[in-house]
Order: sequence, then structure tokens, then C-alpha cells
Amino acid sequence: MIYPFLTLSLKPEILLIQENDNIILQSANRKLTFHHPISELKLALNLLKNSNNTVAQLRELVETNGNGIEAGNKFENYLDKLINLGWICFSLPIAKAIPMTEHYEFNISTIDWQQESFTLSRFAYLHCFAGELLLESPQSKAKIIVHDWQGAALIAKLSKPHTLAQLILETSHIPEITQEIIQQFIILLSITNMLAVSEDFHLMQWEFHDLLFHSRSRNGRHNNPVGGTFRFYDKIELMPLTKAPMSDKILKLYQPQLEHLAKTDISLTTALESRKSIREYNQEAPITIEQLGELLYRCARIKEVMETKMGKLSRRPYPNGGAMYELEIYPAINCCEGINSGLYHYQPLEHTLYHISESNQKVERLLKDAWYSSGQQDTPQVLLVITARFGRLFWKYQALAYALILKHVGVLYQNLYLTATAMNLAPSALGTGNSDLFADITGIEYYEESSVGEFMLGSRK
Repeated sequence: MIYPFLTLSLKPEILLIQENDNIILQSANRKLTFHHPISELKLALNLLKNSNNTVAQLRELVETNGNGIEAGNKFENYLDKLINLGWICFSLPIAKAIPMTEHYEFNISTIDWQQESFTLSRFAYLHCFAGELLLESPQSKAKIIVHDWQGAALIAKLSKPHTLAQLILETSHIPEITQEIIQQFIILLSITNMLAVSEDFHLMQWEFHDLLFHSRSRNGRHNNPVGGTFRFYDKIELMPLTKAPMSDKILKLYQPQLEHLAKTDISLTTALESRKSIREYNQEAPITIEQLGELLYRCARIKEVMETKMGKLSRRPYPNGGAMYELEIYPAINCCEGINSGLYHYQPLEHTLYHISESNQKVERLLKDAWYSSGQQDTPQVLLVITARFGRLFWKYQALAYALILKHVGVLYQNLYLTATAMNLAPSALGTGNSDLFADITGIEYYEESSVGEFMLGSRK
């Protein structure tokens, strides 16, 4: 259903190419060829490319210059195909809706405009992009460009429930906004899934940031670039494979003999079946620096460095998108035999610890936060703070980069769990931590590198 008040145009990125007697419409990944189109269809396609017209205006033009109703029907069939491809924009004087996916369909509005109250969806958000004000929502497969401040003023009013009559009354002071424009704008918001009347029990369980993150880091509801686009290849130098030393105090860690472990370790099946989160520790015999060194060696060391035209990549004991390896590990030591309390950084190529900070109130607060998060049993003997050097991954990947980081944290967690189980240690992953506190302790810029995971360790009781 195309509402008669909407004007239509081709999306700006759709190319219209005249080649011999053919017309080609082309997007980044699709081409549609009209072979020997009649003159009135050529005219209509050119109007879609270069101006805004309603369906009625376009149809009248085609019928007047062509074979009457038959030409009009044929044109509308072509138009339906273009709409289904997501190539047609729908405009009002104050806004333009732009589909972001193929197989685009309007959400047919079922709101009783005279009786029902409605608000802007709690998932809809306004933001600036490339000099334009965009309204988007993870519920919608379209985005709306808001042309003028009057549209933004109408959206602001929709933070509270209104019937259409109430909204018209409350916005009567906005210049150049008529009742007709208000009603048309509200219908545009409704058919693009930007309004809320009620939520089913599935939707009400989602928080705004979770649904936005889910929808924008996966395909299906947007047309943003996704994957290994290398968008900063010729703009920003790739972060180095490993960090520069963070101090001159270095501790060489124990390296286990893997051949010996292959003979003495419990089986993978036993480790998987017996793995569990343990948050109580043997206080008389805490974890040792040798055990910590073995765990880090088995779970996170650099096994191989690879030189590529894109820069240095590596292989480690856990999988990572594109072998970029953005994660870093910072052991916060509470009590560990053979090492002083404080915060350290693990260097995976050298298999060493760099001492960053003595134990102080802030480091103790990191450990205390972990204790609170884990149910307040025992304070962890060692807390592994896992960070991401964002630029290392963002340099290559787009849209899904942060989702990849969290997946990498998950596989590192599993490595730590299974290896700690095999070593008869007490492991426990945490669901959250304080990234600002970590930044305060280390002095690392929040947007450059930040904590994204925490893992508690101790000796088994």
C-alpha cells in the first residue's frame, strides 16, 4: 500500500544509465535492465531519479503519454518491483523515509487515530550523520531523514502519549506545520515502525541498547557496510601486534612442557563435564605464580607471528576474527605465591608480566567489585581483567566489530575454564566490570582500550 500523499524518488545511490536503447538501474550489488522501454516509462524513471512525485502524478503522466490505463498498470508493476528492491524513497515536506533492505514492505497502520494514544517507540533514536538528522530504530527496516527543526519538534512531543487530536492541538504553535502535515508525518512514523501503541511480551523483554546492538551487528535490518571492509587501511596505521612495554619491571613466567601435559592432562571430555564456576578458595595455599604462568601460556600466548601485506598477524590458542587478536590480559593480584600484589600486564609474545601498579585502593576496588559481582563468597586471589584494543579490530571490521570482540572474550573464557579445570584450579567468569575504574588505574584512554571481560582465579579448596 502506497499512501497517496507520499512523493516517490529513487534512492540517491541508485544509478540510472542509458545504454543504447536500454535503461539500466544499478545499485552496489544489483542491476536491473529495461530492454527497449517505451518512452513514457523512460520519462517516469527519469522523474523518479531527478524529482519527487506521487504515484498518481506518475501514473497520470504515463497514461497521458502512453497507452492509457494499460500503460499505467504496467508502470505500477515496475514500481512495485523497485519498492520491493528497497530502491524507492518516500517523502513529505519535512521528512524522507529511506528503505535499508530488499523485500521492503510498509507496516500497515492499524491505529485508530481518533481514539488511541501513541508515542514514539522507545527503540527509536535521533542522531546526526553526514550532516543530516536521522531517525532510526532496530524495529524498522527504514531510516527517516528529518529535514527541518519542525519535524524534530514533533518527534519531541511524541515522548508522551497523545491521540492525533491532542498532538495537533499541542503543536499548533509550530510555524508552517499544518494539521495535514502532522497527520501525514505520524502515519509515516507508524508505517515505518517508529511509533508504539503496545508491546507483546517478547518485545517488552528487550532493552534499547541490546536490540540496537543485535540488529546493527547482524544483517537483515540495515544496509550499513558489514564485515572485513578495511575501512581505515589507507587512513590509520594498524595497531602493532603487541603493546609497547608498560613498565620496566618485568617478570618472566613459567613455561610448561606441552609434551608432558599431553600425557598427564585429564581428557577434554572430563574437563568439559567437570567444569564449573568455583568462587571459594584455599586460603592456606593460594595459587602460585607458576600456575598463573602455565594457565596464561596454555590459554593466551602467541604461538606464531605471521607477516602479511596488511601487517603482523598471529596464532594463539583461541580463535580470533582475521587473526587480528585485539584482546589483552591484565592480572590483578590479590594473593599469589611468588608475586607481589598489584596490577600487571601480560605480554603474550615474550610470555612475561609487566608490573603496572602496586596494590592500592583502586586495585583493591577492582577485586572487591569482582567479589560483589560473584555473589560475595571469597575475594578472588587473581582477577584477570580482559581488555580490547578496539582499533586493532575496528581497522578491518565494520558493523560487527564489537560483537566479534565479545565472541572472542567468550572463547577465551572457555579456554580459561577448561585449562583451569585441568589444572585443578578454581575458575569463574564474571558478567560485568567497571571499565572506567580500570581506565583510571592504568591511565589508558577509554576509547583506545577498555575492559570487556573479567575472570576470577584461585586455588581450589
